[in-house]
Amino acid sequence: MKMLFLDFDGVLHPTTTTREKPLFCRTFLLQSALEGSTCDVVISSSWRHHYTHRELLAFLPLSVRTKVVGCTGGAYIGKWPRFNEIKSHLVHLGNIDWRALDDSFFEFPPSCPELIPCNPNDGMAELQVQVLKQWLAHRMI
Repeated sequence: MKMLFLDFDGVLHPTTTTREKPLFCRTFLLQSALEGSTCDVVISSSWRHHYTHRELLAFLPLSVRTKVVGCTGGAYIGKWPRFNEIKSHLVHLGNIDWRALDDSFFEFPPSCPELIPCNPNDGMAELQVQVLKQWLAHRMI
């Protein structure tokens, strides 16, 4: 089973949005990367602290929304918070092949192999699409 942990700011749109680069302007790239996959998506964005699950889903296009299986839990205080929130989410799920699409590399251990980093000034780009597609095409043993 494959699971993608999804951040919003710096991934689905630049951290500083403009008229030319509005909220969720990069979502089409995520749609492209996930097309045809059976990957589950878990929202790990801090937006989960401010919006209900239903409201979070409404920000996403249907093709992504149908893959969302939940959100990570409460905030982790300490070193590598996003990584530890993800690990806490995975603790009872068994053997999960996971990746995190995130711009906050400092919230993960150095050289974390599961992190697919995005440039916070741009958000997701074609490079991340290709990395996701390669990961999704690789079968777990």
